[in-house]
Amino acid sequence: MKLYDAPWAPSPRRVRIFLAEKGIEVPREAIDLRSGEQLGDAYLLINPRGAVPALELDDGEVLCESAAICRYFEALHPEPSLLGTTAIEIGRIESWTRRIEGDGYAAVVYVLRNTVPAFKDRAIPDAGLSIAQIPELAERGAQMWDGFTRALDRRLEDREWIAGGGYSFADITALVTIDFARAAKLTVPERLVHLGRWHAEASARPSAQA
Repeated sequence: MKLYDAPWAPSPRRVRIFLAEKGIEVPREAIDLRSGEQLGDAYLLINPRGAVPALELDDGEVLCESAAICRYFEALHPEPSLLGTTAIEIGRIESWTRRIEGDGYAAVVYVLRNTVPAFKDRAIPDAGLSIAQIPELAERGAQMWDGFTRALDRRLEDREWIAGGGYSFADITALVTIDFARAAKLTVPERLVHLGRWHAEASARPSAQA
C-alpha cells in the first residue's frame, strides 16, 4: 500500500489528518506539484486525472478521492470513529461534510483556479481537460465564502464541534478548507468569534500538523 501525497495541497492534507487521528501509518510518496510531476506520464498511470492524493492498494487498485480514501480507512479501522457510529451521527457528519465541500471548498477553488496565472487553461483539476478561467466565477466564489463562513459561525455558536458530539470528518474538512482559503486570499473575519474559537481548537490538535 502507498499513499501518493503532496505536502501543501489540501486534499492530501485531509487524508493525513484523518490518518493521524486514527493513529495509522501508511507509506507515502511525495508528488512535486510545483514541477508538474502530477502531469507526468509516470503519475498519470497511477491517476489519469493528475490529481492527488491517490492510494495504491496491495493488489494494484487505486483510490483517487480523499473522501473515498478516508472512508476506506474508516471501514478498516472503525475506532476512533470519525464518520459516525449511529444513524444520526453518520447523517449529521455526512450532511455537514457535503455542505462544507459544496459551499466552502468550492468557493475557494472558484477563486483560486479562476485568478491564479498558474491555472491558466487548467480551471478544472483534470489533466485530460483544458478549460479557460472565468473571472466571474471568482467573484461568485468570494460571495459564497462570505455566506459559508457566516453560516458556520452560527452553527458553532452553541457547540464545540461542527456535527455535534466529538471531533469528526466534518471538522477535518472545514479545517483544511479554511487553511487552504489563504491561498485564495480568503479569510475568516474577526467578528465571527465562534468560528475563530473552533479554528483555534482544531488547529491545536496534534493531527493538524500532519
